[in-house]
Amino acid sequence: MSESEYKLGIAQSLIGGGKVSRRDFIHLGLAAGLTVAAADRLFVSTARAEPMQGGFAKLGMAHGATTDSIDPAGYPDTFTQTAFSGSLSNSLTEVDAKGNVQPDLAESFETSDGAKTWAFKLRKGATFHNGKTVTADDVVTSLQYHMGKDTKSAAKSLLDSVADIKADGPETVVFTLKSGNADFPYIMSDYHLVIMPAKDGKADWASGVRTGAFVVENFQPGVSAKLKRNPNYFKNGKPYLDEVEFIAITDLAARMAALSTGEVDYIGRADLKTLGMLKRNPKVEIVEVTGYGHYTLPMNVTMAPFDNPDVRMALKWAINRQEIVDKIFLGHATVANDNPIAPAIKFAKDPQPQHSFDPEKAKHYLKKAGMENLKVDLSVADAAFAGAVDAASLIRETAAQCGIDVNVVREAEDAYWDNVWLKKPWCASYWSGRATA
Repeated sequence: MSESEYKLGIAQSLIGGGKVSRRDFIHLGLAAGLTVAAADRLFVSTARAEPMQGGFAKLGMAHGATTDSIDPAGYPDTFTQTAFSGSLSNSLTEVDAKGNVQPDLAESFETSDGAKTWAFKLRKGATFHNGKTVTADDVVTSLQYHMGKDTKSAAKSLLDSVADIKADGPETVVFTLKSGNADFPYIMSDYHLVIMPAKDGKADWASGVRTGAFVVENFQPGVSAKLKRNPNYFKNGKPYLDEVEFIAITDLAARMAALSTGEVDYIGRADLKTLGMLKRNPKVEIVEVTGYGHYTLPMNVTMAPFDNPDVRMALKWAINRQEIVDKIFLGHATVANDNPIAPAIKFAKDPQPQHSFDPEKAKHYLKKAGMENLKVDLSVADAAFAGAVDAASLIRETAAQCGIDVNVVREAEDAYWDNVWLKKPWCASYWSGRATA
């Protein structure tokens, strides 16, 4: 397969989503040896093709641990986010491919009082997997599950601005905020904030009953989650698949092999080092889009020495970010410069000026902090992101040039998010970002 033919195939796969124009597709067709008429016919036939109902898909996921749970308060990574939020559940709203917020389980929403009051009207006919109609009380208890001083939810901070939430009849939920927030509907799309049935005045997360396109058939934490089609899904005609299985394949090489051999139909977080080989497989289609995700090295600023802002500044200047982009991500990334608003987000701006590698500035801040012989641990595993261990090695090398001794601690892949995240002072992580600042 030539490069032109390969690009044409990718373009054909994107026609249905409106991501490739007729003109661009014809240009690719000409490069692949088609006539204008043939390329145009192919575009039209592809655009008219309807998705087929039925079938079973296996997805190889980069994450998955024995500590995984269907509790939305603690969804840690892409396994639980995709299997249990995106496939099993719905939130009040969702963000579309263009970055716009759209109603999901809600039918509509409106605001008043300077965006301090928000009313969400629920979609008629939406039911839980057990047949129960979704009501405003279900929404109230689902969101209250993430609120209050005793909650352990990762989404607690998202709802800190909510002063009150109440049902106004069975189909309307009213939020009163502490101050106006025009972006509140975006917040309601968060993958933790799924709607669950109320039971005895509380959200019933343990049953696994949700509103989504699929129903849990079998779940083995750290192994797989098998879901079957919800025949009563409120989005008519969806889902297309009868069954889907999410398989935890945290080892990168094993994940690549599973796709190459046909053991799975899809993988996420492909190995960039061997991506070229995968492209030559005519049975494999590679789709690369700019997403919301960004890879990070968060420091716990309540723990020494990271409670010292000068230490943090020294480390910022001691990391060669562009080198990581070039050598670890092989150009499939951009330097974010501590900016959580990803390029794919509708309201993104170019993060300038950027921190570059500057040993002299790093040494300046070390001296200012009184820590010219700084030694720190950096906890990493490729569970955080593919290439995290190699990236840490590069950081160790550049930091050494600044007088900083970075001890790379390679943590166990399994349960990384339980044993390292929010527990170790400095670690590798990733963040999916938010639709707005």
